[in-house]
Amino acid sequence: MAGRLEGKTAFCTASGAGIGRATAIAFAREGARVIASDIDMGSLKDLADHGIAETHIVDARQLASIKRSADTIGPVDILFNAAGFVHNGTVLECSDEDWDFSFDLNVKSMHRTISTFLPGMVERGKGSIVNIASVSGSVIGVPNRYIYGTTKAAVIGLTKAVAADFMKQGVRCNAICPGTVQSPSLDQRIKDQAAASGQSEDEVRKAFVERQPMGRLGSAEEIAQAAVYLASDESAFSTGQTMLVDGGFAL
Repeated sequence: MAGRLEGKTAFCTASGAGIGRATAIAFAREGARVIASDIDMGSLKDLADHGIAETHIVDARQLASIKRSADTIGPVDILFNAAGFVHNGTVLECSDEDWDFSFDLNVKSMHRTISTFLPGMVERGKGSIVNIASVSGSVIGVPNRYIYGTTKAAVIGLTKAVAADFMKQGVRCNAICPGTVQSPSLDQRIKDQAAASGQSEDEVRKAFVERQPMGRLGSAEEIAQAAVYLASDESAFSTGQTMLVDGGFAL
């Protein structure tokens, strides 16, 4: 069914790769005017070929950068937050710098975009905010994901707080909790973990696959389809929810 987002404007972060890219493309395919953003313009260069209306250089860690983009776009119907970083390690491998960076990118970036675009949604009495959280965090604990899980639990709390405060103004806010998804970010983590552990990249990848009960990794496109649903009017009666798209990881 095409046209599920026809007539809607969407602003997306981290659109250069992985879930962010797949979702921006899926939104455009469903008829939305999509403004795709990333800190690296090179990663956005071919998105026009996929129906993306505009691409913006945006640093999700800088409020001024977000506001510059918002000033040129105007009000949006959909805000999709995908910027994030996966830190590997326990509390004993998490420095103050790691803590601050992860919270700034994984959580405060969403605070920045929401505080920027939400007033326009409230003024028009409608809007859907979709945040990428994770199955790692308040859903389940995952080894060596101390600060990552902590930040993603915070994203779920942020999502519920926004939903509770603005549902009567017509604005919905939901979160998606993916399991392990194939992406350039995962490829880099596998490479780094192999180098640190002395294992081969194939061995590390096999461990990631084996912890998924379905016996395979998820795809960015599968997460994007969940985002389309939450962004669309099909989910009009859902807010403050966490949608697990995790291949049974949390079971």
